[in-house]
Amino acid sequence: MNARRFELDWLRVLVFGFLILYHVSMYFNPWGWHIKSPTTYGWMELPLLMLNQWRLEILFVISGMGTFFSLRKRSNRQYAWERIKRLYLPLAFGMLVIIPPQVYVERVVNEGMTLSYWEFLTNSAFQGIYPEGNMSWHHLWFLPYLLTYSLLLIPLLRFFRGNTFQRLLNTLQVSLKQNPLNIYFFILPIIFVEATLSPFFPVMPTLIGDWYAVTHYFLLFLFGFTFMHMSEYFFALCAQLKQKVLLIAAIAFGIQVLCFPYMSIKMVDILQSIFEIVYMWSIILAIFGYATRYLAHNSRYLKYLNEGVYPFYIFHQTVLIVAIFQFKTYFHSDLLFFSFLVLATLVGSWILFEGVRRINVLRTFFGLKGKFQGKEERIIRPNEGTADWRQMESVTK
Repeated sequence: MNARRFELDWLRVLVFGFLILYHVSMYFNPWGWHIKSPTTYGWMELPLLMLNQWRLEILFVISGMGTFFSLRKRSNRQYAWERIKRLYLPLAFGMLVIIPPQVYVERVVNEGMTLSYWEFLTNSAFQGIYPEGNMSWHHLWFLPYLLTYSLLLIPLLRFFRGNTFQRLLNTLQVSLKQNPLNIYFFILPIIFVEATLSPFFPVMPTLIGDWYAVTHYFLLFLFGFTFMHMSEYFFALCAQLKQKVLLIAAIAFGIQVLCFPYMSIKMVDILQSIFEIVYMWSIILAIFGYATRYLAHNSRYLKYLNEGVYPFYIFHQTVLIVAIFQFKTYFHSDLLFFSFLVLATLVGSWILFEGVRRINVLRTFFGLKGKFQGKEERIIRPNEGTADWRQMESVTK
């Protein structure tokens, strides 16, 4: 039996929290983004690079793990309908309501458009596909990818529920018991996709034609789904390896930063991809390991935070871009403006979330389940001395 894993809930909250910091930083760093600060800071590239090489990958692994729980208690038809409601409806609503303010600000700031927002909304907001036109899913691109993966999984369920898959799991566990670092064999198909598709299909979040990214993230989604079939062993293994894989991650990233600038371009292309994947996989394993050790518990705050993650994700970038547009002339210090934008994005998204969660007709459009009851359910902290916890503890020591 696979009990709810509270560390996954905590990780969703933390990773999406980092997403807010990441997007605020994108306004100030030298990389391309929707709108940019007049002054950018090159020193921001290194910490953002450290984050950028695994932040999306871990979300798809966690999504694959969450899909395991969704399928466990639903028929295939019920699962497909639940995925459509939870992913497609927020995507459609977001493209019609949440994204247009972002595109409007881009047109005003980058192209000098003089239309009022109402004029833009009624005349051209839904004409053409971005970037030539104005219809876009912008930061909500994660949703159509995840919906596609969720529906593609259904034809594969016969395999995942069959004896062949169970034998593969048994073989995998035997291999990992013999040498826990065999978990790195999972990066081989990722390296293969990197070598065969990445040179020909640059990442562009359009879903159709984005064959490298579609395949890359689908592998990680499937890995997450697979690991949940051996969840107790997998999370205990990550907890056992957490210090080793963190050291491997540090070495892999250090080689990228310190060695590649002095190598020939051809060698950089080949080796950097390998070290990026090793770093990404090591960080993900380390995060699961430390989360299993320190976050595998419930909290009176977790239910509220977990409910808020999805609406915060939907709202945050629009709140951020509108805040930049409205308040950039009031700050002469970029440090103060950065701090203000983080606070404004958090507070603005929270206010909107609090409004949405109380309006039952809107809850579905933001991926929220059930009806608002007006009273929080009291959550009891589980006993950390349970058999499941002791089993994981025995491996981490």
